[in-house]
Amino acid sequence: MKTRLVISAMLMAVASTGAHAQDSAAAGIAKFREMLADGNPAELFEMKGEELWKQKRGPKNASLEQCDLGLGPGVVKGAFVQLPRYFADTKRVQDLETRLVTCMETLQGFNAAEIVKQPFLKGEKATLAALATWIGGMSKDMRFAVPQQHEAEKTMYEVGKRLFFARGSSHDFSCASCHGADNTRIRLQDLPNLTKNPGDGIGFAAWPAYRISNSQMWTMQHRLNDCYRQQRFPEPKWGSDATIALSVYMGVNAKGAASIVPALKR
Repeated sequence: MKTRLVISAMLMAVASTGAHAQDSAAAGIAKFREMLADGNPAELFEMKGEELWKQKRGPKNASLEQCDLGLGPGVVKGAFVQLPRYFADTKRVQDLETRLVTCMETLQGFNAAEIVKQPFLKGEKATLAALATWIGGMSKDMRFAVPQQHEAEKTMYEVGKRLFFARGSSHDFSCASCHGADNTRIRLQDLPNLTKNPGDGIGFAAWPAYRISNSQMWTMQHRLNDCYRQQRFPEPKWGSDATIALSVYMGVNAKGAASIVPALKR
């Protein structure tokens, strides 16, 4: 009996030590981000994005200043926190990146199909990352209100919800495997519960973000692509309805959360 009590006490002490270590590590990561916040490298991408928005480019030698992101031609402030949404001219629900490609094609004359084929962080995909960072930053501290008025928006939410919980591939993972419960983590990384509003600046409300570990600016499309890679799924097509549906699901769930874009990530 005494032996069992000693073992139980030891296990409780180890568990307590482990929990304390994890809490300390999480606090350390948060402090590190706070220290870097004043000099977030994402500011360079914001500056580039604003320049690209106003610059005349493409076969039509035009700027993006008349691009309609959902609040009217040229209106940028507040647009980010209301995307993805349905657009009548394309007759589909679009996120920020796919909407920008539409504008780049219609206003500037770029070939949308060619942009889609390009790898992340290369060519016009690098342009999209900078534009998304600046546009996202223009809505910093504003509250998410992804619309659900149009039938297509409601459908995309339901599709996104099913995809979020769909298990498969070699590891039988789903998005919910990592982001479907409270108080979970992988290694030292906290995993927010994205089936509900995770809070200000968490999950959907934190991308685009600058990744310290690889010195890269990642958009939501890039982040979702990497999530599928980690689940061992085939790489999704950039701008596919599947990735946009997941964004709608997470964006609607984040209603009322404040955006901290552009954020800092490990």
